Amino acid sequence: MRARHEGEEYFETRNQPRDGDDGEDVMSAGDRTTWIHAVREGALGAWPICLGYLAIGLAFGVIAQKAGFNPLEIGLMSLLVYAGSAQFIAVSMLSAGAGFVPVVLTAFTVNLRHLLMSSSLVVYLNRIGFGWLSLFAYGVTDESFALNLARFRVDEAWDWRRALVLNHTANLAWIACTVAGGYFGRFIPPGAFGIDYALSAMFICLLVFQLRGRLYFVVAIIGGVSAVVISLLIPGNSSIIVASVVAATAGVILKRSRLSFLRGEES
Repeated sequence: MRARHEGEEYFETRNQPRDGDDGEDVMSAGDRTTWIHAVREGALGAWPICLGYLAIGLAFGVIAQKAGFNPLEIGLMSLLVYAGSAQFIAVSMLSAGAGFVPVVLTAFTVNLRHLLMSSSLVVYLNRIGFGWLSLFAYGVTDESFALNLARFRVDEAWDWRRALVLNHTANLAWIACTVAGGYFGRFIPPGAFGIDYALSAMFICLLVFQLRGRLYFVVAIIGGVSAVVISLLIPGNSSIIVASVVAATAGVILKRSRLSFLRGEES
């Protein structure tokens, strides 16, 4: 609370915790107000992801149920793994009789892209304690990364609390939808309603939302072509990481080159 001035009290709301603060201290009135706004805005901001998860989560639940998983196992997998593409791959490998180690190594390789996503977000997460940072990291997915990065860039009011709420609102939606898919999967024939295409459609939508200029369009083409070519040359899922690095490097080079046909795009 600031000092009184002419009979009025001015309150200062803290947008960021102190160094080493893990949020374990008793909340002040300002903190509670900040969290109330963060919960409301973060949950509302997550609605595009939740809408997408309604289709993808149900699709995963149906596929997992067809592969022999029960709803409890599906829910635990969504809670402990929480990585849509890795879960689809893991279910496919397990249903084909793959061992534990190959499944874990494949999921780890596929999810290495999270290193790139987290490094892009860390600049917006200054002065956050280890506990909050760990909780935030758990909720980082392709979808939450895309939305949070876009909001951090254009909305000064978008802070780590709102981003954290967005992450975990999406997490709850994912768990609920996958479990629902597991329950109702027995009533849905395999391949019905185009559920096999749901994950691809989600990533296409995320890509479209990121195309904010010519540079982004060119980098997207480079990334897509690189992924296809590398996947034909190198077996496994390493093509995802390599193509991401190639596209990101090309983007930096093109941005610094200041080519005339790339002028006018957003930075």
